[in-house]
Amino acid sequence: MPTVGPRSGDAIFANVERVNAELFTLTYGAIVRQLLTDLEDVEEVNKQLDQMGYNIGTRLIDEFLAKANISRCVDFKETAEMIAKVGFKMFLGVTASVTNWDIEGTCCNMVLEENPLVDFVELPDTCQGLYYCNVLCGVIRGALEMVSMKTEVTWVRDVLRGDDSYELQVKLLKQVPQEYPYKDDE
Repeated sequence: MPTVGPRSGDAIFANVERVNAELFTLTYGAIVRQLLTDLEDVEEVNKQLDQMGYNIGTRLIDEFLAKANISRCVDFKETAEMIAKVGFKMFLGVTASVTNWDIEGTCCNMVLEENPLVDFVELPDTCQGLYYCNVLCGVIRGALEMVSMKTEVTWVRDVLRGDDSYELQVKLLKQVPQEYPYKDDE
């Protein structure tokens, strides 16, 4: 019997349950707007969006691993490619390209070709410090932490802030060794 290989982002995206993209985008916008109203400080909203994303990512990784049918990635480069090509496609319906690797292979940038979270969005002048999609930083950070990778994820470029693309920087801070609760019988 042939072994089952990893499924592509397109194949997984075709088989997952989806919600209406406009409903998703508008709901996310309402959450951001409510945070801005409640917290009244753009930096606090950025932190809150990151924390929300982190909480989502710690749970999303289970679904990703169950549905993607992938084996363990051998290094951070393979992990980044899997996030960009399969993870983004599976959950957002878009792909990203991985660029600008450092010499050690511990830091890269992910350039999103599209960003469905920003449809219908224009930031007013009072929100210029807002990283509207900061939830994505938290999702990646949370998901990677669940697979023993401590990372720092930040926005490098954002179209809503006047840049020409959406670009995240993902930096591996530490590979945490896995700990097992029980020792093997000897």
